[in-house]
Amino acid sequence: MRIGIVCPYSLDVPGGVQFHIRDLAETLISMGHEVSVLAPADDDQPLPPYVVAAGRAVPVPYNGSVARLNFGPLSAARVRRWLHNGDFDVLHVHEPLAPSLSMLAVMSARGPVVATFHTAITRSRALAAVQGVLQVVLERITGRIAVSELARRVQVEHLDGGAVEIPNGVSVAQFAGALPLDGWPGECGPGHGGTVGFLGRFTEPRKGFDVLAKALEELMPQRPGLRLLLAGPGDVADLGLPDVIARRTTFLGKVSEQDKARMLRSVDLYIAPNTGGESFGMILTEAMAAGAPVVATDLDAFRRVLDGGRAGALFPNGDSAALAATITSLLDDRPRREALVEHATKVISGYDWPVVAARVLEVYNSAIEACGETVQGAEPPADW
Repeated sequence: MRIGIVCPYSLDVPGGVQFHIRDLAETLISMGHEVSVLAPADDDQPLPPYVVAAGRAVPVPYNGSVARLNFGPLSAARVRRWLHNGDFDVLHVHEPLAPSLSMLAVMSARGPVVATFHTAITRSRALAAVQGVLQVVLERITGRIAVSELARRVQVEHLDGGAVEIPNGVSVAQFAGALPLDGWPGECGPGHGGTVGFLGRFTEPRKGFDVLAKALEELMPQRPGLRLLLAGPGDVADLGLPDVIARRTTFLGKVSEQDKARMLRSVDLYIAPNTGGESFGMILTEAMAAGAPVVATDLDAFRRVLDGGRAGALFPNGDSAALAATITSLLDDRPRREALVEHATKVISGYDWPVVAARVLEVYNSAIEACGETVQGAEPPADW
């Protein structure tokens, strides 16, 4: 099958949607399919061989964060050229309601179009800006996928349609087989030691790092040897961490996928203190695959991934004292940590990429059968 996939966000800034698209594309290729991914990127940016650059992205506020999107006449021309050259059996766009390449591709294509909705957002300035074409975009989508129940609910309640719920995938073998970083996680026992980890955009408020920092400020004076393993883009100096935390923090910076797996294998607890704006929680599945016990905010999306708290501990949103108590309880209780990991191992098997990709292919086949034709794109500019 010839598959065209459109990524709405720039590949030079890591994010869950970008990782999802990369892993899906590589899994489909490993299964024998031909895949081309169109994404915002500079023409001289190093890219995987299956990615086609669609030009530089610009930052746009979206869903409580800043997304790097690509939209405009030049982008539309590149989309049409890619569609024309691709001769795809199916077009798969991601986040088609953002002002992005995905929306342009839907507007330019005819035939089987599958859309994946990653976020559970119902209102935003970005959506308001494209309200006039929203219905047209939705009418041209043959099949819809939602990565979570929250994202699926938006389809039903706000976008006049349903969607097949297919979660984000995770490369279980990659994370389970990684080696811990040298010297980690170290000693952990009742009343002392232990390593907690946080990975992500720690300067972004909705990621909740300040909740974790308050919990650690309470715990570290009482718990000798407790350490923080921190990774993500940005400058840790901007956080202004208290000395008691800064002295026991190892900052890895922006890590590769290999080092991410090693980092997750190096902690006694992985902490996800996010305060909102999450429709799934890919880092949770990665930590679960790596065998790290998870402590996460009691967001609905996180609760679903963690099987109601059986595959990871949950604490009230924004409650640093409750987080501190949960960390202490788990670090002092190895059997409970092991029980969480055991249940997480069972849960995570359903998120393994070959399993997820097979379900996505079922949606592709249904869309192709419904349309009875391949993807047809508008003619590209004659002088392109």
